Amino acid sequence: MKNILFSVLIAFLLAGCSKDLKPVDYSAINPNNFPQNYKDVQAMVNACYYPLRGAWWDGINTTSERGLMMIEDAQTGILFGYFGQQQAATTMNYTPLTDGITYFYDGFHSKISMMTSYLNTISTAKIEITDAEREKAISEIRCARGLLCYDLYDLYGPLVIAPLSALQNPLQAQPLARMSNDSMVQFMESDLQSAANGLPNPPQAEYGHFSSGLARMILIRLYLHEKEWNKVLSQCDTIINNNYYKLDPDYVGMWSLNGAKNSPEVIWAIPCDYSGTSENQWQMMSLPANYPGYPGWGTIQSTWWFYNTFEPNDVRKTMLITSYTGTDGVTYDKNNPGLNLNYGPLPLKIDPDAHRTTPYTTVDIIQYRYADVLLSKAEAIANINGAPNQEAMDLVNKIRERAGLKDYNLSDYSTLPKFIDMLLTERSHEFWCENGQYRADLIRYGKLVERVQMISKSPFAEKYKTLFPFSLQNVIEGKGKFLQNPGY
Repeated sequence: MKNILFSVLIAFLLAGCSKDLKPVDYSAINPNNFPQNYKDVQAMVNACYYPLRGAWWDGINTTSERGLMMIEDAQTGILFGYFGQQQAATTMNYTPLTDGITYFYDGFHSKISMMTSYLNTISTAKIEITDAEREKAISEIRCARGLLCYDLYDLYGPLVIAPLSALQNPLQAQPLARMSNDSMVQFMESDLQSAANGLPNPPQAEYGHFSSGLARMILIRLYLHEKEWNKVLSQCDTIINNNYYKLDPDYVGMWSLNGAKNSPEVIWAIPCDYSGTSENQWQMMSLPANYPGYPGWGTIQSTWWFYNTFEPNDVRKTMLITSYTGTDGVTYDKNNPGLNLNYGPLPLKIDPDAHRTTPYTTVDIIQYRYADVLLSKAEAIANINGAPNQEAMDLVNKIRERAGLKDYNLSDYSTLPKFIDMLLTERSHEFWCENGQYRADLIRYGKLVERVQMISKSPFAEKYKTLFPFSLQNVIEGKGKFLQNPGY
């Protein structure tokens, strides 16, 4: 028996040395049998939505410490992280060894390459679909790629974008450099412009799926990031003039159990359910263990500083919970905060969904709204002219009126610095705990580091940390071509 086993082993080793054997990459799609039809193409499109959903393990828009919103808002005073990676964000105490900060690139960068490969396959393969179905699929994937690239670019700066030639030879080691800033912006712009032209208009887009409105909204965010004010204005005007969206008169109601689905303001929301197809964990993250109803873990708080920036009758602070009576019978508030209100209010934002039977909720994750278009246009007008005009102030006042507030007078904010300071405050009040983009708003005007220093008194807050570090693994595997962000 031993002789037989030995003979088999020798034969196997000899076969392994054969020059005729070629390695097979079993992860690659075989174009001979996939995709063949519309169902297959839809599976590929759905795979591109997958990393953009909410899920603790592998969804970049999870409403947890592994998601963009919590980490980004934790740097602005909207949220305060007192442990873990949310504390690292709040204090800017991170290095290339801080997994919770390098995680976003490490966890999601490969999805860009996946989308690139899918685009090539759908564009070139013989598939039983119509031209319209092919165009829509390509547009959805380009929107997904543009959005994911923007989210990572906003955190880290220019990325590595693997060319198709490298992806088609996965067994050949090819260290790649990060794109230049201009090339990175052009790459995202091309994707999003193509998507804006190829995606359905909002009335025809299925809820939760991408539309031309979303592609233009991400273009607005990209152009704001680059201070391309005329391009911001052009995209804002296109959305406004199309009359697809309008302000929802009920601000708080947009975060009710079915608010996003019924709101005329929502540009894109991520549908959530109890089964975890896409997860909204925010009550679990923001509510403490002694909160009545279905409690949570209390992993994050807002700040009293942020709460005090609101005017008394601003409806947008409704779900910043400043007082509650716990299951222990004790009433907690600013004067008796315990451990759950000691930094600030509970940043609930959404319906408590007190009758849910799991830590998750069916409240959908709103990512982008029409209010952002109006405030972005106001910012663009003021920067183009070097000072605000009445049109810019009217746009701000539309948002304030919905919040139950009095109009501002242009004469009180007649200079660009005064107008921008006011506008940044309005943006924080309007978009707290949504997509985390207020961090980028502060960076745009050089105000993030001073905000971190003011809120957390951190000695680690430095200008170079407005870009997150890449992990050492990326630098090492880049073999001299992949350069770390300066300062790290």
